[in-house]
Amino acid sequence: MKVSSKGEYALRALLLLGEHHGKVLSIQEISERTLVTVSYLEQILLQLKKLGYLESKRGASGGYLLQKKTSEINIGEVIRTLEGPLSPMGCASITKYEPCQLETICRLKPLWSLVRDTIAYVLDQTTLEDLLENRLSLIKGDDLLVFNSRN
Repeated sequence: MKVSSKGEYALRALLLLGEHHGKVLSIQEISERTLVTVSYLEQILLQLKKLGYLESKRGASGGYLLQKKTSEINIGEVIRTLEGPLSPMGCASITKYEPCQLETICRLKPLWSLVRDTIAYVLDQTTLEDLLENRLSLIKGDDLLVFNSRN
């Protein structure tokens, strides 16, 4: 899985709007604070609006604001919607499965499936609120890694 600039910039915009929850921010202000060009940001914000994450206000003091609470915006859902499947390889994808030529003897598929499941778990357990509150941690045990998004 590779997150494109679209996914990265969408999360930047959501974080900024989450920091100013309830306040309308102009596209120019969002652009300046996220370092994303206005033209590219317009496309991303329109898509986030269509997906129900944002609402827009028209007029001289118009712009965008979050439509949902930060605790209701799941990062896994945002990334899947904008980027597609989380699997690093098509053979391990659940939604966009692509067989490979060595499928019957491949010993890498379990690895790619574990990577997919780990990425999915972390993203699905994380909300915009968790990111804003810096509530992400990895707890390392003897032979166990545990992700904790709710400290």
